[in-house]
Amino acid sequence: MNPLYLALDLPRLDAAEALARKVKAHVGGFKLGLEFFCAHGHHGVHQIAHVGLPIFLDLKLHDIPNTVAAAMQAIHVLEPAIVTIHASGGRAMMEDAKAAAGEHTRVVGVTALTSLDDDDLASVGVPGGAGDQVLRLADLAHQAGLDGIVCSGHEVAAVRRQWKEGFFVVPGLRPADGKGPVMLGDQKRTVTPRAARDAGASVLVVGRPIAKAEDPVAAARAIEATL
Repeated sequence: MNPLYLALDLPRLDAAEALARKVKAHVGGFKLGLEFFCAHGHHGVHQIAHVGLPIFLDLKLHDIPNTVAAAMQAIHVLEPAIVTIHASGGRAMMEDAKAAAGEHTRVVGVTALTSLDDDDLASVGVPGGAGDQVLRLADLAHQAGLDGIVCSGHEVAAVRRQWKEGFFVVPGLRPADGKGPVMLGDQKRTVTPRAARDAGASVLVVGRPIAKAEDPVAAARAIEATL
């Protein structure tokens, strides 16, 4: 399986579908996040699913357990391969989300966003920094029966050591050459796709380095070649 998933968070559905069809031979699936889902809804997800690759719904659900379970049931018809929830929603929320998910859907818990560094986490009352927070929430997600977590490439090796069979999604990736028009200024804990894969990532999420490249196919092919 190609672990590379392209983030298709584009405001126009026709552009997102065209990009998906262009690069489909060089990626393993498509990640559809909040921007895409709010703009295009179920219809948009179905359109991208027609391209023929697995769909990762990155909705980061976070609410009381009953509400999150109901939301998971509402997306059954979309048959996503992966769905995200916030691990900080607590064990009961994670348990109910997993119980409500489709049989073939992996539910993964978001730990610490890659846009946050240790100072950011401290400012919202999280002690110990990103590494400690990721390990805490990974352990809780494991206990709750989730399939895995989302974390940065900086933490995935440590999590893999304590959860050997887990499924680990790593976003915030930056190609090794650092070339092109894309600046990931809102991403603070970044690594290369190859480094994340070597550390134990199951899925590698790349967005702007492909979507905003002058030649998205060449950009996707170049990243794929490093894996």
